[in-house]
Amino acid sequence: MQVVVDGSPLSIDDVIAVAHQSAEVIIGGDLDARMEPARALVQRVVDNDETVYGITTGFGALSNTRVNPSQASELQYDLLRSHASGVGDLLDRELVRAMLLLRARTLSQGHSGVRPDIVRYLITMLNHDILPAVPCQGSVGASGDLAPFAHLSLPVIGEGFVLTDDGQQVPSLPVLEENGITPLVLQAKEGLSLLNGTEGMLAMGCLGVHSARLLVDADDAACALTVEAMLGSDRPFEKRIHDLRPHPGQVRSAQRIRNLLRGSEISASHHDDFSHKVQDAYSLRCAPQVHGAARDTIAYAEAVFTCELGSVVDNPIVFPEDGDVVSGGNFHGQPLAFAMDFLSIAVTELGSISERRTDRLLDPHRSSGLTPFLATNPGVSSGYMITQYAAAAIVAENRVLSHPASVESIPTSGLQEDHVSMGWGAARKLGTILANTARVIAVELMCGAQGVEQRPLQPAPGTAEVRDIVRSVCPPLVEDRPPGPDIMAIAALVNAGAFSEIEEKRT
Repeated sequence: MQVVVDGSPLSIDDVIAVAHQSAEVIIGGDLDARMEPARALVQRVVDNDETVYGITTGFGALSNTRVNPSQASELQYDLLRSHASGVGDLLDRELVRAMLLLRARTLSQGHSGVRPDIVRYLITMLNHDILPAVPCQGSVGASGDLAPFAHLSLPVIGEGFVLTDDGQQVPSLPVLEENGITPLVLQAKEGLSLLNGTEGMLAMGCLGVHSARLLVDADDAACALTVEAMLGSDRPFEKRIHDLRPHPGQVRSAQRIRNLLRGSEISASHHDDFSHKVQDAYSLRCAPQVHGAARDTIAYAEAVFTCELGSVVDNPIVFPEDGDVVSGGNFHGQPLAFAMDFLSIAVTELGSISERRTDRLLDPHRSSGLTPFLATNPGVSSGYMITQYAAAAIVAENRVLSHPASVESIPTSGLQEDHVSMGWGAARKLGTILANTARVIAVELMCGAQGVEQRPLQPAPGTAEVRDIVRSVCPPLVEDRPPGPDIMAIAALVNAGAFSEIEEKRT
């Protein structure tokens, strides 16, 4: 598979292909023709000793400080070195791959004023899987993701560190030399263009949308399995109900749950029997409305990120057709920050409703005859009692993390940058919430599989397949054992999309 960088917008699926599947990145179109006019304009600014931000001036609060054109190149080196102030754990390889791709795409559009060599260098690193070591903390998401991109860019000049296969960091220069890659000598504006932009938080957002899609699919599957185990009704998922309130996500989740429940002996056995239960609890009956609202939030975030995937987010922006270089604010991450905060809330709710269904499966007073806590020998055995504690603890953590980062602006750079987006922080929180929620849904899937197997009748083919996927990594609970490894193994299946393909085969 190949992903083409030709100055046109990328898709989220392109980002996923490069990040997760190591797709080859190729340059399309005439890169030199696209980029040279803006580069020539930057060179004219330097040659004419014009005052233009970031080219012949300092940065941020130092924007009024003139820099001699003879120091234009030195300015770029000092910028990369001084801004590489990130701290904390290193970003995952997948995220770094996405960042390299997106930075190369933005620069290739021909509005940054850098040489085509910069784009070629970034793509060469990517295709050689030479990935810079980027610490996770240090960006406020407004002047672009400055600190992370400084670390990402240092190997362009043969400095900084790159990742080993096991996630450690080593000096970049020997690795570059080993692969026959010669570091570049930066020219005017190139250091600034390597730093300025939203692609760090955008990369996390794109990967987050992909993960959220898989989570909501898994939540639908978990709900269907729990409906079976709880002797719940399939009536709330009927098409005619959702046609009367046709939010797209609600209609889709109802369809998926309905398809997974089709052909169930368990549902058929009590389809018209209301003596045991007149209606199900909200966590079962309203699942399409809650899951669907999350789907619609994912769609909103996807629209925001897709727009950004075709945007110029550098500063200053070079307009070669007008002979102009303009300082603006396209690097400000507010649209992305809002979307990621909203997405964090939606994913938190996916875990919240899942935990409520797990609680009903385990409670002997509400589980429609399942053994207490799904134990085979209740009293002596505790079964899955404490797995609900774990899910509840994770949901509580997610609720704290769902506080929006985008309202927490802190002024920087001597009040020159007096309102920032905190989009990087919003993206990092989203990543934690996504990982947490996969574990919460895994608990429900594990308990749902155990519950269905206590029923004497056969579940639907769809829910039977959900159970079988769970059983591929988690055997039935015969006697008590530590459930943590099973939860993590099922969560890995959720993150791999194992529960996203089932219903497609049955539509």
